[in-house]
Amino acid sequence: MLHAAGPLLTVDVSTQTSERTAIDTVLERFIGGRGVGTALAHERVPFDADPFGPENSLFFTTGPMQASTMSFTGRMNCTGISPQTDRLLSSNAGGFMSRNFAATGNAAVEITGQSDELLIVHVTDGGVEFEAVPELEDATVPEVTTYIDETHGLSSEHVACIGPAGERRVRFASIMTTESRAFGRGGLGAVLGAKNVKAITFDGDSSPDLEVPSIQMDVHRDAATSDHIMKRQGTTSVTDLANEVEALPTRYFSELSFEGVEGINGDAVEDRKYTRGTCSACAFACKLPTKDDERGVETEGPEYETVMSFGSNCAVDDIVDVMQSNELCDRYGMDTITCGNVVAAYLASEDEFGNVELIHDLVADIAHRDGVGDRLAEGIERFHEDLEVENWTVKGLDFAAHDGRTLHGQGLSYAVANRGADHMFSTMYAWEYPLVDADDALEPTGLEGKPAVVIEQENARALEDCGIVCRFSRSFMTPDRFEGLFDAEYESLLEVGSRVVTLERHFNSRRGFDRDDDSLPYDLPGFENALDEYYDHRGWARDGTVGTSHATEILADD
Repeated sequence: MLHAAGPLLTVDVSTQTSERTAIDTVLERFIGGRGVGTALAHERVPFDADPFGPENSLFFTTGPMQASTMSFTGRMNCTGISPQTDRLLSSNAGGFMSRNFAATGNAAVEITGQSDELLIVHVTDGGVEFEAVPELEDATVPEVTTYIDETHGLSSEHVACIGPAGERRVRFASIMTTESRAFGRGGLGAVLGAKNVKAITFDGDSSPDLEVPSIQMDVHRDAATSDHIMKRQGTTSVTDLANEVEALPTRYFSELSFEGVEGINGDAVEDRKYTRGTCSACAFACKLPTKDDERGVETEGPEYETVMSFGSNCAVDDIVDVMQSNELCDRYGMDTITCGNVVAAYLASEDEFGNVELIHDLVADIAHRDGVGDRLAEGIERFHEDLEVENWTVKGLDFAAHDGRTLHGQGLSYAVANRGADHMFSTMYAWEYPLVDADDALEPTGLEGKPAVVIEQENARALEDCGIVCRFSRSFMTPDRFEGLFDAEYESLLEVGSRVVTLERHFNSRRGFDRDDDSLPYDLPGFENALDEYYDHRGWARDGTVGTSHATEILADD
Protein backbone atom coordinates (compact mmCIF):
# COMPACT_ATOMS: atom_id res chain seq x y z
CA MET A 1 0.00 0.00 0.00
CA LEU A 2 1.42 3.36 -1.03
CA HIS A 3 1.96 5.66 1.96
CA ALA A 4 3.76 8.82 2.99
CA ALA A 5 7.45 8.64 3.84
CA GLY A 6 9.68 10.36 6.34
CA PRO A 7 10.00 10.82 10.10
CA LEU A 8 7.94 12.67 12.66
CA LEU A 9 9.55 15.99 13.55
CA THR A 10 8.56 17.05 17.08
CA VAL A 11 9.03 20.74 17.82
CA ASP A 12 8.76 21.69 21.50
CA VAL A 13 8.26 25.44 21.64
CA SER A 14 8.61 25.47 25.46
CA THR A 15 12.26 24.42 25.28
CA GLN A 16 12.86 25.49 21.67
CA THR A 17 14.16 22.04 20.79
CA SER A 18 13.28 19.48 18.15
CA GLU A 19 13.80 15.81 17.45
CA ARG A 20 13.00 13.34 14.70
CA THR A 21 11.39 9.95 15.30
CA ALA A 22 10.83 7.11 12.84
CA ILE A 23 7.11 6.37 12.35
CA ASP A 24 7.27 3.80 9.56
CA THR A 25 4.72 1.47 11.17
CA VAL A 26 2.20 4.28 11.63
CA LEU A 27 2.64 5.33 8.00
CA GLU A 28 2.19 1.77 6.75
CA ARG A 29 -1.07 1.35 8.66
CA PHE A 30 -2.58 4.80 8.14
CA ILE A 31 -1.13 6.02 4.78
CA GLY A 32 -0.67 9.67 5.84
CA GLY A 33 -2.67 12.79 6.58
CA ARG A 34 -5.59 12.52 9.00
CA GLY A 35 -4.93 8.88 9.80
CA VAL A 36 -1.33 9.47 10.80
CA GLY A 37 -2.27 12.58 12.79
CA THR A 38 -4.97 10.64 14.65
CA ALA A 39 -2.69 7.69 15.44
CA LEU A 40 0.10 10.00 16.64
CA ALA A 41 -2.31 11.92 18.87
CA HIS A 42 -3.30 8.63 20.54
CA GLU A 43 0.34 7.93 21.26
CA ARG A 44 1.50 11.37 22.31
CA VAL A 45 -1.39 13.48 23.65
CA PRO A 46 -2.99 12.75 27.08
CA PHE A 47 -6.69 11.95 26.77
CA ASP A 48 -7.45 14.62 29.39
CA ALA A 49 -5.31 17.35 27.81
CA ASP A 50 -6.56 20.95 27.94
CA PRO A 51 -6.98 22.19 24.35
CA PHE A 52 -5.13 25.37 25.36
CA GLY A 53 -2.52 23.58 27.48
CA PRO A 54 1.09 22.77 26.54
CA GLU A 55 0.32 19.04 26.46
CA ASN A 56 -2.02 19.42 23.48
CA SER A 57 -0.15 18.98 20.21
CA LEU A 58 -0.86 20.00 16.66
CA PHE A 59 0.15 17.46 14.01
CA PHE A 60 0.68 18.72 10.48
CA THR A 61 0.69 15.87 7.96
CA THR A 62 0.63 15.15 4.25
CA GLY A 63 0.09 11.95 2.31
CA PRO A 64 1.67 10.09 -0.60
CA MET A 65 -0.33 11.98 -3.25
CA GLN A 66 1.65 15.11 -2.40
CA ALA A 67 4.55 13.36 -4.15
CA SER A 68 2.50 13.38 -7.37
CA THR A 69 1.63 16.05 -9.92
CA MET A 70 -2.01 14.99 -9.94
CA SER A 71 -4.96 17.34 -9.64
CA PHE A 72 -6.84 17.41 -6.32
CA THR A 73 -3.66 16.91 -4.25
CA GLY A 74 -2.73 20.43 -3.11
CA ARG A 75 -3.90 19.80 0.46
CA MET A 76 -2.67 19.27 4.02
CA ASN A 77 -4.08 18.01 7.31
CA CYS A 78 -3.82 19.34 10.86
CA THR A 79 -4.92 17.34 13.93
CA GLY A 80 -5.31 18.36 17.57
CA ILE A 81 -7.80 18.73 20.41
CA SER A 82 -10.31 21.39 19.38
CA PRO A 83 -11.08 24.26 21.79
CA GLN A 84 -14.49 24.58 20.14
CA THR A 85 -15.62 20.95 20.50
CA ASP A 86 -13.20 19.76 23.24
CA ARG A 87 -12.60 16.66 21.10
CA LEU A 88 -9.87 15.34 18.83
CA LEU A 89 -10.40 16.97 15.45
CA SER A 90 -8.71 17.07 12.08
CA SER A 91 -8.95 20.01 9.70
CA ASN A 92 -7.93 20.12 6.07
CA ALA A 93 -6.58 23.03 4.01
CA GLY A 94 -5.89 23.52 0.33
CA GLY A 95 -3.54 25.95 -1.35
CA PHE A 96 0.13 25.54 -2.14
CA MET A 97 1.86 24.65 1.13
CA SER A 98 1.65 20.85 1.00
CA ARG A 99 4.54 20.37 -1.38
CA ASN A 100 6.72 22.85 0.48
CA PHE A 101 5.91 20.90 3.63
CA ALA A 102 6.87 17.62 1.94
CA ALA A 103 10.12 19.23 0.78
CA THR A 104 11.28 19.40 4.42
CA GLY A 105 11.57 15.60 4.30
CA ASN A 106 9.13 15.03 7.16
CA ALA A 107 5.96 12.96 7.01
CA ALA A 108 4.57 14.74 10.08
CA VAL A 109 5.44 17.79 12.16
CA GLU A 110 4.26 18.01 15.77
CA ILE A 111 4.04 21.38 17.51
CA THR A 112 3.90 20.94 21.28
CA GLY A 113 4.58 22.90 24.45
CA GLN A 114 3.97 26.58 25.08
CA SER A 115 6.38 29.42 24.36
CA ASP A 116 7.02 32.36 26.70
CA GLU A 117 7.45 34.66 23.71
CA LEU A 118 5.68 35.08 20.37
CA LEU A 119 7.49 32.91 17.84
CA ILE A 120 7.83 31.99 14.22
CA VAL A 121 9.01 28.39 13.83
CA HIS A 122 11.04 27.82 10.67
CA VAL A 123 11.13 24.16 9.56
CA THR A 124 13.55 23.15 6.82
CA ASP A 125 15.19 19.96 5.69
CA GLY A 126 18.23 21.15 7.62
CA GLY A 127 16.53 21.62 10.98
CA VAL A 128 14.39 24.03 12.97
CA GLU A 129 14.94 27.68 13.86
CA PHE A 130 12.97 29.74 16.37
CA GLU A 131 12.47 33.45 15.78
CA ALA A 132 11.03 35.76 18.43
CA VAL A 133 8.62 38.22 16.78
CA PRO A 134 7.10 40.51 19.42
CA GLU A 135 6.58 43.08 16.67
CA LEU A 136 3.98 40.78 15.06
CA GLU A 137 1.63 40.84 18.05
CA ASP A 138 -1.90 41.49 16.73
CA ALA A 139 -0.66 41.34 13.12
CA THR A 140 -3.18 40.27 10.51
CA VAL A 141 -2.57 37.31 8.24
CA PRO A 142 -1.42 39.50 5.28
CA GLU A 143 0.91 41.42 7.60
CA VAL A 144 2.47 38.18 8.81
CA THR A 145 3.04 36.82 5.30
CA THR A 146 4.44 40.15 4.11
CA TYR A 147 6.91 40.17 7.01
CA ILE A 148 8.07 36.63 6.26
CA ASP A 149 8.44 37.39 2.55
CA GLU A 150 10.44 40.54 3.20
CA THR A 151 12.70 39.11 5.91
CA HIS A 152 13.12 35.50 4.75
CA GLY A 153 12.20 35.48 1.07
CA LEU A 154 9.44 32.93 1.62
CA SER A 155 6.10 33.51 -0.06
CA SER A 156 2.75 32.85 1.58
CA GLU A 157 2.84 29.37 0.01
CA HIS A 158 5.41 28.41 2.65
CA VAL A 159 3.50 29.83 5.61
CA ALA A 160 0.92 28.60 8.12
CA CYS A 161 -0.03 31.42 10.46
CA ILE A 162 -2.67 32.95 12.69
CA GLY A 163 -4.17 36.41 12.91
CA PRO A 164 -5.38 38.34 15.96
CA ALA A 165 -8.19 35.81 16.52
CA GLY A 166 -5.74 32.97 17.10
CA GLU A 167 -3.65 35.02 19.51
CA ARG A 168 -6.76 35.84 21.51
CA ARG A 169 -7.88 32.22 21.54
CA VAL A 170 -11.12 32.80 19.68
CA ARG A 171 -12.48 29.27 19.79
CA PHE A 172 -13.05 29.16 16.03
CA ALA A 173 -9.79 30.78 14.96
CA SER A 174 -8.23 29.28 11.84
CA ILE A 175 -4.68 28.49 10.82
CA MET A 176 -4.25 30.25 7.49
CA THR A 177 -1.99 29.30 4.60
CA THR A 178 -1.45 30.99 1.25
CA GLU A 179 -3.27 33.88 3.02
CA SER A 180 -6.78 32.80 2.00
CA ARG A 181 -6.81 29.03 2.59
CA ALA A 182 -7.77 27.80 6.03
CA PHE A 183 -7.48 24.92 8.43
CA GLY A 184 -10.88 26.24 9.29
CA ARG A 185 -13.27 24.26 11.44
CA GLY A 186 -12.73 23.60 15.11
CA GLY A 187 -10.45 26.44 16.19
CA LEU A 188 -6.99 24.92 15.76
CA GLY A 189 -5.71 28.45 15.17
CA ALA A 190 -6.52 29.16 18.81
CA VAL A 191 -4.39 26.15 19.81
CA LEU A 192 -1.47 27.61 17.89
CA GLY A 193 -2.15 30.95 19.57
CA ALA A 194 -2.17 29.32 23.01
CA LYS A 195 1.28 27.97 22.17
CA ASN A 196 2.35 31.56 21.38
CA VAL A 197 3.29 30.58 17.82
CA LYS A 198 2.38 33.21 15.25
CA ALA A 199 3.56 31.27 12.21
CA ILE A 200 5.33 28.17 10.95
CA THR A 201 7.26 28.13 7.68
CA PHE A 202 8.17 25.07 5.63
CA ASP A 203 10.98 24.97 3.08
CA GLY A 204 13.50 22.54 1.73
CA ASP A 205 14.62 20.34 -1.12
CA SER A 206 14.15 16.87 0.36
CA SER A 207 10.80 15.65 -0.91
CA PRO A 208 10.39 11.89 -0.49
CA ASP A 209 11.14 9.78 -3.54
CA LEU A 210 7.79 8.08 -3.96
CA GLU A 211 6.74 6.46 -7.20
CA VAL A 212 3.10 7.33 -7.84
CA PRO A 213 1.56 5.15 -10.60
CA SER A 214 1.01 6.74 -14.00
CA ILE A 215 -2.78 6.50 -13.59
CA GLN A 216 -2.40 9.87 -11.87
CA MET A 217 -2.21 11.41 -15.35
CA ASP A 218 -5.63 9.99 -16.24
CA VAL A 219 -7.12 11.80 -13.26
CA HIS A 220 -5.21 14.96 -14.11
CA ARG A 221 -6.31 14.90 -17.76
CA ASP A 222 -9.95 14.39 -16.84
CA ALA A 223 -9.80 17.26 -14.36
CA ALA A 224 -8.27 19.53 -17.00
CA THR A 225 -10.83 18.72 -19.70
CA SER A 226 -13.95 18.63 -17.54
CA ASP A 227 -16.51 21.41 -18.09
CA HIS A 228 -17.88 21.06 -14.55
CA ILE A 229 -19.82 24.08 -13.30
CA MET A 230 -17.56 24.23 -10.23
CA LYS A 231 -14.82 25.53 -12.51
CA ARG A 232 -16.93 28.67 -12.90
CA GLN A 233 -18.81 28.92 -9.62
CA GLY A 234 -17.04 26.68 -7.14
CA THR A 235 -19.29 25.31 -4.40
CA THR A 236 -21.71 28.23 -4.82
CA SER A 237 -23.09 26.38 -7.85
CA VAL A 238 -25.35 24.45 -5.42
CA THR A 239 -26.92 27.57 -3.85
CA ASP A 240 -30.07 27.74 -5.99
CA LEU A 241 -30.71 24.00 -5.70
CA ALA A 242 -30.34 24.05 -1.91
CA ASN A 243 -32.71 27.00 -1.73
CA GLU A 244 -35.24 25.35 -4.04
CA VAL A 245 -35.46 22.16 -1.97
CA GLU A 246 -35.46 24.09 1.31
CA ALA A 247 -32.04 23.06 2.56
CA LEU A 248 -30.51 26.57 2.81
CA PRO A 249 -30.42 27.76 6.46
CA THR A 250 -31.79 31.28 6.75
CA ARG A 251 -32.12 33.84 9.56
CA TYR A 252 -30.18 31.83 12.13
CA PHE A 253 -31.67 28.50 11.11
CA SER A 254 -35.27 29.67 11.63
CA GLU A 255 -36.09 29.24 7.93
CA LEU A 256 -34.97 26.87 5.17
CA SER A 257 -34.98 29.12 2.11
CA PHE A 258 -34.03 32.72 1.39
CA GLU A 259 -36.02 35.13 -0.71
CA GLY A 260 -32.87 37.10 -1.57
CA VAL A 261 -30.94 34.12 -2.93
CA GLU A 262 -30.44 35.61 -6.40
CA GLY A 263 -28.20 38.27 -4.89
CA ILE A 264 -25.80 35.72 -3.36
CA ASN A 265 -26.00 32.64 -5.63
CA GLY A 266 -23.46 31.10 -7.98
CA ASP A 267 -24.27 33.53 -10.79
CA ALA A 268 -23.67 36.47 -8.45
CA VAL A 269 -20.28 35.05 -7.48
CA GLU A 270 -19.35 34.23 -11.09
CA ASP A 271 -20.17 37.79 -12.13
CA ARG A 272 -17.42 39.03 -9.79
CA LYS A 273 -14.87 36.33 -10.49
CA TYR A 274 -11.98 37.99 -12.33
CA THR A 275 -9.49 35.15 -12.86
CA ARG A 276 -9.03 31.42 -12.32
CA GLY A 277 -7.99 30.12 -8.92
CA THR A 278 -6.56 26.76 -7.98
CA CYS A 279 -4.48 24.72 -5.54
CA SER A 280 -1.05 23.23 -6.12
CA ALA A 281 -0.88 21.03 -9.25
CA CYS A 282 -4.66 21.11 -9.76
CA ALA A 283 -6.16 21.61 -13.22
CA PHE A 284 -9.74 21.60 -11.89
CA ALA A 285 -9.26 25.17 -10.66
CA CYS A 286 -12.50 25.57 -8.70
CA LYS A 287 -11.40 28.48 -6.50
CA LEU A 288 -13.06 31.88 -6.68
CA PRO A 289 -10.89 35.02 -6.83
CA THR A 290 -13.52 37.79 -6.78
CA LYS A 291 -13.52 41.54 -6.61
CA ASP A 292 -15.81 44.55 -6.86
CA ASP A 293 -13.95 47.60 -8.12
CA GLU A 294 -16.72 50.03 -7.24
CA ARG A 295 -16.59 49.16 -3.54
CA GLY A 296 -12.92 48.19 -3.43
CA VAL A 297 -13.50 44.63 -2.23
CA GLU A 298 -11.22 41.79 -3.29
CA THR A 299 -11.11 38.30 -1.81
CA GLU A 300 -11.02 34.61 -2.65
CA GLY A 301 -14.58 33.35 -2.42
CA PRO A 302 -17.02 33.21 -0.85
CA GLU A 303 -17.72 29.52 -1.10
CA TYR A 304 -21.24 28.15 -0.58
CA GLU A 305 -20.87 27.64 3.17
CA THR A 306 -19.92 31.30 3.61
CA VAL A 307 -22.77 32.36 1.33
CA MET A 308 -25.02 30.64 3.86
CA SER A 309 -23.40 31.79 7.09
CA PHE A 310 -22.86 35.46 6.18
CA GLY A 311 -25.58 35.58 3.51
CA SER A 312 -28.88 33.81 4.04
CA ASN A 313 -28.32 33.07 7.74
CA CYS A 314 -27.69 36.77 8.37
CA ALA A 315 -30.40 37.81 5.82
CA VAL A 316 -27.85 39.57 3.59
CA ASP A 317 -28.74 39.55 -0.12
CA ASP A 318 -25.72 41.36 -1.61
CA ILE A 319 -22.79 39.15 -2.58
CA VAL A 320 -20.31 42.01 -2.19
CA ASP A 321 -21.28 42.34 1.47
CA VAL A 322 -20.65 38.60 1.88
CA MET A 323 -17.32 38.97 0.06
CA GLN A 324 -16.33 41.65 2.57
CA SER A 325 -17.21 39.37 5.49
CA ASN A 326 -15.18 36.58 3.88
CA GLU A 327 -12.17 38.87 3.47
CA LEU A 328 -12.34 40.08 7.07
CA CYS A 329 -12.37 36.51 8.37
CA ASP A 330 -9.37 35.61 6.21
CA ARG A 331 -7.51 38.71 7.39
CA TYR A 332 -8.16 38.07 11.08
CA GLY A 333 -7.91 34.28 10.81
CA MET A 334 -11.37 32.86 11.58
CA ASP A 335 -13.57 30.08 10.25
CA THR A 336 -16.13 31.78 8.00
CA ILE A 337 -18.82 29.18 8.73
CA THR A 338 -18.72 29.51 12.50
CA CYS A 339 -18.08 33.24 12.52
CA GLY A 340 -21.06 33.87 10.24
CA ASN A 341 -23.30 31.62 12.30
CA VAL A 342 -22.17 33.30 15.51
CA VAL A 343 -22.97 36.69 14.02
CA ALA A 344 -26.35 35.37 12.86
CA ALA A 345 -27.11 34.23 16.41
CA TYR A 346 -26.37 37.72 17.70
CA LEU A 347 -28.50 39.32 14.98
CA ALA A 348 -31.36 37.02 15.98
CA SER A 349 -31.05 38.06 19.61
CA GLU A 350 -31.11 41.76 18.67
CA ASP A 351 -33.60 41.56 15.78
CA GLU A 352 -30.94 43.05 13.48
CA PHE A 353 -30.95 40.69 10.50
CA GLY A 354 -29.53 42.33 7.39
CA ASN A 355 -27.56 45.01 9.25
CA VAL A 356 -24.35 44.81 7.22
CA GLU A 357 -22.48 47.52 9.10
CA LEU A 358 -23.14 45.73 12.38
CA ILE A 359 -22.07 42.40 10.85
CA HIS A 360 -18.69 43.73 9.77
CA ASP A 361 -18.15 45.49 13.10
CA LEU A 362 -18.93 42.24 14.91
CA VAL A 363 -16.37 40.29 12.87
CA ALA A 364 -13.64 42.71 13.97
CA ASP A 365 -14.90 42.75 17.58
CA ILE A 366 -14.90 38.94 17.75
CA ALA A 367 -11.38 38.68 16.34
CA HIS A 368 -10.09 41.16 18.94
CA ARG A 369 -12.47 40.08 21.74
CA ASP A 370 -13.73 43.66 22.04
CA GLY A 371 -17.05 44.37 23.77
CA VAL A 372 -19.71 41.78 22.97
CA GLY A 373 -17.17 40.14 20.67
CA ASP A 374 -15.44 38.70 23.71
CA ARG A 375 -18.52 36.63 24.54
CA LEU A 376 -19.26 35.72 20.93
CA ALA A 377 -15.68 34.48 20.51
CA GLU A 378 -16.59 31.56 22.80
CA GLY A 379 -18.94 30.06 20.18
CA ILE A 380 -22.67 29.39 20.09
CA GLU A 381 -22.74 26.48 22.55
CA ARG A 382 -21.14 28.61 25.25
CA PHE A 383 -23.17 31.83 24.78
CA HIS A 384 -26.58 30.77 23.45
CA GLU A 385 -28.27 30.87 26.85
CA ASP A 386 -27.00 34.39 27.53
CA LEU A 387 -28.44 35.56 24.20
CA GLU A 388 -31.59 33.46 24.61
CA VAL A 389 -31.19 31.82 21.20
CA GLU A 390 -31.29 28.15 20.26
CA ASN A 391 -28.10 26.12 20.40
CA TRP A 392 -27.61 25.24 16.73
CA THR A 393 -24.58 23.03 17.26
CA VAL A 394 -23.59 19.38 17.51
CA LYS A 395 -20.69 18.68 19.88
CA GLY A 396 -20.15 22.44 20.03
CA LEU A 397 -19.64 22.80 16.28
CA ASP A 398 -22.31 24.81 14.50
CA PHE A 399 -24.09 23.60 11.39
CA ALA A 400 -22.94 23.78 7.80
CA ALA A 401 -25.21 24.82 4.94
CA HIS A 402 -26.86 21.57 3.80
CA ASP A 403 -29.77 21.40 6.21
CA GLY A 404 -30.45 18.04 7.84
CA ARG A 405 -34.10 18.85 8.43
CA THR A 406 -34.55 18.39 4.67
CA LEU A 407 -31.66 16.03 3.91
CA HIS A 408 -32.18 13.42 6.63
CA GLY A 409 -29.10 11.33 5.94
CA GLN A 410 -27.02 14.46 6.24
CA GLY A 411 -28.81 15.16 9.50
CA LEU A 412 -27.80 11.73 10.80
CA SER A 413 -24.25 12.41 9.63
CA TYR A 414 -24.15 15.70 11.55
CA ALA A 415 -25.21 13.87 14.70
CA VAL A 416 -22.67 11.03 14.57
CA ALA A 417 -19.69 12.84 13.02
CA ASN A 418 -16.74 12.98 15.39
CA ARG A 419 -16.15 16.60 14.37
CA GLY A 420 -19.74 17.70 15.05
CA ALA A 421 -22.11 19.39 12.58
CA ASP A 422 -19.62 19.33 9.70
CA HIS A 423 -20.77 18.57 6.15
CA MET A 424 -17.37 17.28 5.00
CA PHE A 425 -17.18 14.35 7.42
CA SER A 426 -19.35 12.20 5.14
CA THR A 427 -20.71 14.57 2.43
CA MET A 428 -24.03 12.68 2.61
CA TYR A 429 -25.76 15.75 1.17
CA ALA A 430 -24.25 15.01 -2.24
CA TRP A 431 -26.38 11.85 -2.51
CA GLU A 432 -29.59 13.41 -1.22
CA TYR A 433 -30.02 16.40 -3.50
CA PRO A 434 -32.43 15.54 -6.34
CA LEU A 435 -29.93 15.60 -9.18
CA VAL A 436 -31.29 14.28 -12.48
CA ASP A 437 -27.99 12.75 -13.60
CA ALA A 438 -27.16 11.04 -10.30
CA ASP A 439 -27.91 7.31 -10.65
CA ASP A 440 -27.07 6.68 -6.98
CA ALA A 441 -29.17 9.55 -5.58
CA LEU A 442 -31.14 8.86 -2.41
CA GLU A 443 -34.52 10.09 -1.32
CA PRO A 444 -33.76 13.07 0.94
CA THR A 445 -36.34 12.20 3.58
CA GLY A 446 -36.22 9.14 5.79
CA LEU A 447 -33.36 7.25 7.42
CA GLU A 448 -34.07 3.69 6.33
CA GLY A 449 -30.87 2.07 5.05
CA LYS A 450 -28.90 5.30 5.47
CA PRO A 451 -26.70 4.44 8.47
CA ALA A 452 -24.73 2.01 6.31
CA VAL A 453 -24.38 4.65 3.59
CA VAL A 454 -23.20 7.23 6.12
CA ILE A 455 -20.53 4.77 7.30
CA GLU A 456 -19.39 4.01 3.77
CA GLN A 457 -19.09 7.71 2.99
CA GLU A 458 -17.32 8.50 6.28
CA ASN A 459 -14.78 5.80 5.52
CA ALA A 460 -14.26 7.10 1.98
CA ARG A 461 -13.82 10.67 3.21
CA ALA A 462 -11.33 9.53 5.85
CA LEU A 463 -9.41 7.66 3.12
CA GLU A 464 -9.27 10.86 1.07
CA ASP A 465 -7.92 12.70 4.12
CA CYS A 466 -5.19 10.10 4.52
CA GLY A 467 -4.19 10.26 0.83
CA ILE A 468 -4.53 13.32 0.80
CA VAL A 469 -7.07 13.85 -2.01
CA CYS A 470 -9.57 16.70 -2.33
CA ARG A 471 -13.29 16.15 -1.73
CA PHE A 472 -14.08 17.52 -5.17
CA SER A 473 -12.29 14.63 -6.85
CA ARG A 474 -15.31 12.38 -6.32
CA SER A 475 -16.34 12.47 -10.00
CA PHE A 476 -12.82 11.42 -11.02
CA MET A 477 -11.42 9.17 -8.26
CA THR A 478 -13.23 5.89 -8.89
CA PRO A 479 -12.55 2.78 -6.77
CA ASP A 480 -10.42 1.41 -9.60
CA ARG A 481 -8.31 4.55 -9.63
CA PHE A 482 -7.87 4.45 -5.85
CA GLU A 483 -6.67 0.88 -6.19
CA GLY A 484 -4.27 1.78 -8.99
CA LEU A 485 -2.84 4.80 -7.17
CA PHE A 486 -2.48 3.27 -3.71
CA ASP A 487 -1.63 -0.32 -4.78
CA ALA A 488 -4.29 -1.93 -2.62
CA GLU A 489 -7.80 -3.31 -2.86
CA TYR A 490 -10.44 -0.63 -2.44
CA GLU A 491 -12.04 -2.45 0.49
CA SER A 492 -8.68 -2.51 2.26
CA LEU A 493 -8.36 1.22 1.69
CA LEU A 494 -11.85 1.83 3.08
CA GLU A 495 -10.84 -0.21 6.12
CA VAL A 496 -8.05 2.31 6.74
CA GLY A 497 -10.70 5.02 6.74
CA SER A 498 -12.84 2.99 9.13
CA ARG A 499 -9.94 2.59 11.56
CA VAL A 500 -9.37 6.36 11.54
CA VAL A 501 -13.00 7.14 12.35
CA THR A 502 -12.99 4.56 15.16
CA LEU A 503 -9.74 5.88 16.65
CA GLU A 504 -11.16 9.40 16.68
CA ARG A 505 -14.24 8.10 18.47
CA HIS A 506 -12.11 6.22 21.00
CA PHE A 507 -10.07 9.33 21.84
CA ASN A 508 -13.27 11.30 22.36
CA SER A 509 -14.80 8.44 24.37
CA ARG A 510 -11.82 8.65 26.72
CA ARG A 511 -12.61 12.35 27.13
CA GLY A 512 -16.06 11.40 28.44
CA PHE A 513 -18.28 11.74 25.37
CA ASP A 514 -20.93 9.21 24.41
CA ARG A 515 -24.31 8.68 22.73
CA ASP A 516 -25.81 11.71 24.45
CA ASP A 517 -23.50 13.86 22.33
CA ASP A 518 -24.72 12.30 19.07
CA SER A 519 -27.83 14.46 19.10
CA LEU A 520 -29.61 17.09 17.05
CA PRO A 521 -31.56 20.24 17.97
CA TYR A 522 -34.46 18.93 15.88
CA ASP A 523 -36.34 15.65 15.49
CA LEU A 524 -35.85 13.17 12.66
CA PRO A 525 -38.26 10.20 12.29
CA GLY A 526 -36.52 6.96 13.28
CA PHE A 527 -33.42 8.74 14.58
CA GLU A 528 -32.78 6.59 17.68
CA ASN A 529 -33.14 3.37 15.69
CA ALA A 530 -30.76 4.77 13.08
CA LEU A 531 -28.22 5.50 15.82
CA ASP A 532 -28.43 1.91 17.01
CA GLU A 533 -27.97 0.67 13.47
CA TYR A 534 -25.01 2.99 12.93
CA TYR A 535 -23.25 1.82 16.10
CA ASP A 536 -23.94 -1.83 15.28
CA HIS A 537 -22.48 -1.50 11.79
CA ARG A 538 -19.42 0.25 13.24
CA GLY A 539 -18.97 -2.42 15.91
CA TRP A 540 -19.20 0.22 18.65
CA ALA A 541 -21.11 -0.02 21.91
CA ARG A 542 -24.75 1.06 21.89
CA ASP A 543 -23.80 4.01 24.11
CA GLY A 544 -21.76 5.40 21.22
CA THR A 545 -18.36 4.69 22.75
CA VAL A 546 -15.32 2.72 21.61
CA GLY A 547 -13.47 0.63 24.17
CA THR A 548 -9.74 0.71 24.69
CA SER A 549 -9.32 -2.92 23.63
CA HIS A 550 -10.83 -2.04 20.23
CA ALA A 551 -8.46 0.92 19.80
CA THR A 552 -5.48 -1.15 20.95
CA GLU A 553 -6.26 -3.75 18.31
CA ILE A 554 -6.35 -1.07 15.62
CA LEU A 555 -3.04 0.44 16.73
CA ALA A 556 -1.25 -2.89 17.27
CA ASP A 557 1.41 -3.97 14.81
CA ASP A 558 0.39 -6.70 12.38
